[in-house]
Amino acid sequence: MAELLKSVKSSLSLSAAATIVDEALAVRATEGILPLAVAVLDSGGSLVAFKREDGCGLLRFDIAFGKAWAALGMGMSTRLIRDRLAARPVFQGALAAASGGRFVPVPGGVLILDAQGEAIGAVGISGDASDRDEYCAIAGIKAAGLGSEPAMPNPEWRSAGL
Repeated sequence: MAELLKSVKSSLSLSAAATIVDEALAVRATEGILPLAVAVLDSGGSLVAFKREDGCGLLRFDIAFGKAWAALGMGMSTRLIRDRLAARPVFQGALAAASGGRFVPVPGGVLILDAQGEAIGAVGISGDASDRDEYCAIAGIKAAGLGSEPAMPNPEWRSAGL
């Protein structure tokens, strides 16, 4: 008789995802950033962890998920997607359509990298200015002992406007 499979290995552990979410929210509080929704996806696009703080609007989950999904779908941060596709709105629209509306190409979608530099998931955050969302995502990833793309937040993140 065949032996039963004991488990399926995920690219990103629940423990790491929980650390990312909790640290992102702690940094938000320390920095006085508006309430956030934080979604962490594994490399296959499955939701591993999510928290939404009191005070977030109804669409914040969809936006956070869409930022993480866009980063995974294109293999780069949503800041880089925004910058590369700024002059290509038709292509951005096509990507949104191809992804069933899950493509949100503004900062706040950050790839999670393992020690070899391979993407093992992504974080999407929504709630404040996109550069502030991205700052919290990067801080959460670093707290979990993982790498991020981008490695550093926009140097002007504090002055980003809504």
